[in-house]
Amino acid sequence: MRPRQKKELACHLQDQYKVSIRRSCEVMMIHHSVYYYNHHRRPDKPLRERIKEIAETRVRYGHERIHTLLRREGWKDNHKRTHRVYKEEGLNLRSKRPRRNRAAAHRMERPDNTGLYECCSMDFVSDALFDGRKFRALTLVDNFSRECLAIYPGQSLRGKDVVKELERIERERKIVFKRIQTDHGSEFESKEMDRWAYENKVIMDYSRPGKPTDNPFVESFNGSFRDECLNAHWFLFLEDAREKIEAWRKEYNQYRPHSSLNGLTPEDFIKQYPAENKKNKALPGAPSSDPMIFAASKPGPAAPEKSSDQLKVRKLFKGSEILIHAASE
Repeated sequence: MRPRQKKELACHLQDQYKVSIRRSCEVMMIHHSVYYYNHHRRPDKPLRERIKEIAETRVRYGHERIHTLLRREGWKDNHKRTHRVYKEEGLNLRSKRPRRNRAAAHRMERPDNTGLYECCSMDFVSDALFDGRKFRALTLVDNFSRECLAIYPGQSLRGKDVVKELERIERERKIVFKRIQTDHGSEFESKEMDRWAYENKVIMDYSRPGKPTDNPFVESFNGSFRDECLNAHWFLFLEDAREKIEAWRKEYNQYRPHSSLNGLTPEDFIKQYPAENKKNKALPGAPSSDPMIFAASKPGPAAPEKSSDQLKVRKLFKGSEILIHAASE
């Protein structure tokens, strides 16, 4: 037990059994100085009140994300103090969620995300209005910066609605999509979507059936979106849902700290991303998975002209061996 707990038990012995302080300290095996010691640390009340205020407005934020927000506001308390106050106030969230122990078989390797908007993820999230009418929201996330590019709520969304939203983002944000990860939804496999991907040279990377872990970025985003927005609001009608969801999307990109970005927001991460990497452009006609980048380099020395007596080398492939025959004219 901790010294504070032993001191409380010693006081309990004095009240219930009318023993002296010396006797109670001997029973609890603590020194007299420990019993008479009074801590001199500053009070936790201001910090405690602020943590409670953040936890009330950001219900799904854990102690790490709350500590990041406190640091932004200028609080000098370390993470251990924040965690202790967080637990004492009973604000603990469930630390573990049920997960499948069986690993996915035949997992395909995918290229690493090395630049902005090189690979995005897209999915649908379902919810309902206050009167039970259901609607769905199209979510689009950049896998590199974790920025939420769009959340489009609507009823009876189809493939042409997905194409219209992607074209709007390309037009307003000047973003050139290269690879988009999705599941096998009918909207993503529609003729309109296939035609748009072919005309814009976009690779559609579909996940394996029954394997949502193949698309982890948007699945993680959908969980935060449901916990912090959909489960926290009542939607009276579709326009009301669009306003509240758009406000949360801006808060997610501009205010909410992200653990995989070292506590930065997606917007701050994009600002700190090197400017020269943002200006890279792929050559026209180059494959989207391995784009060729323009680079300013000095021209190399010209190759010497071949003489008429130079040998001509002919390679004949036979099985796994390479036979090289040289013949002079």
